[in-house]
Formats: sequence, C-alpha cells, structure tokens
Amino acid sequence: MSDLTRKTAAELAELMTSKQASSVEITQAHLDRIAAVDGAVHAFLHVDTEGALAQAKAVDDKRAAGEQLAPLAGVPLALKDVLTQEGVPTTAGSKILEGWKPPYDSTVVKRLKAAGIVILGKTNMDEFAMGSSTENSAYGTTHNPWDLTRIPGGSGGGSSAAISAYEAPLAIGTDTGGSIRQPGAFTGTVGVKPTYGGTSRYGLIALASSLDTPGPCARTTLDAALLHEAIAGWDPMDSTSINQDVPPVVAAARNGDVAGLRIGVVKELGGEGYQPGVEARFHEAVELLTKLGAEVVEVSCPHFQYALPAYYLILPSEASSNLAKFDAMRYGLRVGDDGENSAEKVTALTREAGFGAEVKRRIILGTHALSSGYYDAYYGQAQKVRTLIARDFANAYEQVDVLVSPATPTTAFAIGDRIDDPIAMYKNDLCTIPSNLAGNAAASFPCGLADEDGLPVGFHVMAPVMRDDLLYQVGGALEAALADQWGGVLMTKAPELEVTR
Repeated sequence: MSDLTRKTAAELAELMTSKQASSVEITQAHLDRIAAVDGAVHAFLHVDTEGALAQAKAVDDKRAAGEQLAPLAGVPLALKDVLTQEGVPTTAGSKILEGWKPPYDSTVVKRLKAAGIVILGKTNMDEFAMGSSTENSAYGTTHNPWDLTRIPGGSGGGSSAAISAYEAPLAIGTDTGGSIRQPGAFTGTVGVKPTYGGTSRYGLIALASSLDTPGPCARTTLDAALLHEAIAGWDPMDSTSINQDVPPVVAAARNGDVAGLRIGVVKELGGEGYQPGVEARFHEAVELLTKLGAEVVEVSCPHFQYALPAYYLILPSEASSNLAKFDAMRYGLRVGDDGENSAEKVTALTREAGFGAEVKRRIILGTHALSSGYYDAYYGQAQKVRTLIARDFANAYEQVDVLVSPATPTTAFAIGDRIDDPIAMYKNDLCTIPSNLAGNAAASFPCGLADEDGLPVGFHVMAPVMRDDLLYQVGGALEAALADQWGGVLMTKAPELEVTR
C-alpha cells in the first residue's frame, strides 16, 4: 500500500502545501488502491478515473500559479451515490436509475468542487438509502474491511468501507436514521450527521425529506470537521436550509477540551439487547471523558423507546410520496413500452422490475399509513411522538451540554444474518433515530474493539441544533486520549486487505 493512502486528509493537504506531493500523485495512489482491493470490498459503484485525475491536475495548476486554495484542495473523496454529480452515473443503488447521468450538480458537490476536493467516484448504498447493511443495493453487497464476511453498515456502507479500506481519506454520506453514524461505528471511522438544515439537500435523491441530512465521513475527527466546514452553510436552493453561520467545527476538533463540559448518558439507550463488548467500550470511553474533566450524569429521555416505531411510519410515508416520481415517463428505467401497454401498465411494470423488495415494502407501508381513514391513527400519531422526542432532547439539554450512548447495540453482523428479518434489521438504528426525528446534530466516534469479536465500537454523541461544534469537541478529546493508549487512531488496528486485482 502506498504511504500516501495511509495519510489523513489534513496530512495530505500539508504535503501538497509544502510541495512534497501533488494532487495527481495522491489521487493516482488512491485510484491504484481502489483497483487493488475494491474487488473484495465493493465500496464503489463507479470510479471516475479520468474525471478525478483532471480535477487533481486543475488543483495542481492553480497551486503552481500561486492561487489561494481551500484547506482540503487536492484531497480525494468518495461520494455516496445518492447525490447528483453532473455527467457522472448516479443510481441511488437502484436498477430504476441505472445509467442515469444527472444534468446538474447537487449543492454538496458544487461546494466540494469549489473547495478543490477531488471526487474519485460514487459509492455503494442500500437502494434509495433504505437499509442498515448495504445488502439492499441492486448492485451487490459491500463488505466490511475489518472482516469481509460482515456488513459495513448502511445505508452508506460504501462510503464508510471506502475510507476504512484506505481507498479514500474522505467520504460523503447521508443520514436519514443513522446511515452515516451506524456505518462509521461498524467500520471504526468517524461519521457525523450535521444539524438538519445545516447542509443542503438540493440534488440529494430524496428518501424522507424531513430527515435526510448529508454529512462527512473520515478516519479522524479533524478530517471530518474540515470536510463538514467545506460542505455546510445556507443554501437558497433548499427551503429547509438554516440561514446561520456554520458552527466552529474545525476549531472545536483541534481544541478537544472537555473540562467542565456536562455530558448526559441516556438511560434508555443501553442494557438488555446491547452486546456486552459494546457496552464495555462505551462505559470505558465515558470514564475516560470523566478523567479529562467532563461532568457526567445519567439522563432519562422516556420517549426515545418510541422512536423506532414512529420513524418507521414517518419515513415510509415520506418515501412513498418521494418515490412516486419514478414512473418511467421522464427518466430512468422503462419496461413494457411496446406500443400496446398503457402508461399505467408501463409504470407498474417498470416499478416491478426497477424497485427492490425493501423499497416496495416501505412504499406499501407508507402509502397505507397515509391512506384515508388511517392517516390520523398512524402518521399523525407518529408525528406526535416525534414532538415528544424533541421535547425529551430539549429537557435534557437544560441539564447537560451533550448526550451520549453507544452508536449501535451490536458490532457489525454477518452478511445474510438479518436480511430476511426486517424487524431485527431495523433495530440497528435504535440509538441513532432519535436525533433524526428531532433534527439535532449527532456523530459516532471510534472507541475501541469489542471483546467478543474484535470489531469496532462507536461512541455516539448528540448535541443541540446548530451546536455541531460540541460533537467535535467531545470527539477530538476522546480520539486524542485513546490515541495515547493505542499509539494512533483505531484504524491502525485494522487488518490489512489482500490485493485482489
């Protein structure tokens, strides 16, 4: 493996600034790494070799000309295949969009390009972001680089697997119910869900519009903060975008001082159903933060126990509405258009062929929940529960600055273990869903390996709306303290992948 692929994004940026390496060299090293190991990992759906090298050369040319560049200019990145990139295949992991090339860039992609960040390609994901394991992708399952027989999490398993396999130093994911944080926990990487509205949804292929949030994935807290700063901020193209300054996330990541910070351990997110090794690493991390000067107390959020059922009514309802546009009439797959079938028949045949089982399940559930006679009983009640969960957060933040819990109840499970049991699969998101329903900021940071299986455990931090900097303050402190114990970040303990090309 090239030494360049082992560097953090911040280190790569410094190498380019000091002219010890060029963006083309760094990009090529990562493209070589993808070619070497992605046959086993399957993190990428599309690798844009020509486009990435062209972007890298453009950055090198600007640097040579003495132009002032952004902090991450020239650093490569893997992009979740749910964000549009002009002229690059974008499928959202679905057959119904196979071969589609968007005519425009999403706001996140525009900001990445403006920052000079090099986009290597599009990463695998559960179809339309519906899933917790990346097994629902129409293009095959992504494998966890820590153990190729295990899932990398979902829906953004491709992005987290890419950085965990050293195929990219940075990645973009989207988080609707934990799809950045849960894969981060399973792959020993950092995954951040910014405040809802803190990053733009324009150009994001919608799953649930009141929940979807793009965010950064990285191997270190500082790298995630630098990427967060690059993509965040108000966007007039997104009606839910928050018109406020981006929180000082980079300064917080570099500061990492938690002395006097009030941390609340959520009583309801632990105990029965949680893997002992996960709870052990979580409590050790809490003890470590206490030693660093944080004030730790237990906090009760009684309505969190209802988050999972509420979420699985709200999300399918919004998804059934959002996915109605895939009707074979405008773009994407078209089946049965033989001149004899009606438009309705063509739409039905296309959806039958183009949508996977999980997407169909959620569309049916959501359509039923929104139907006449059931709206108030299901969707309306779920929205009331959502309000109660938001109140739990508000009450908690009167007592503490941040809340913490394990990021997931277990470590990564074996591929195939839960694919036929939707309820067991949905329970992966027990800890992450409340923050999506309330819209506040949350993140998962590596906190060790479980004793039972030697797999990564995530430490989940939840902060108030537009206090994303508190996430990085806690993550930076925890990362620095654990690095002293481990001799580096958790990823240094990951097994080396075999070259498959």
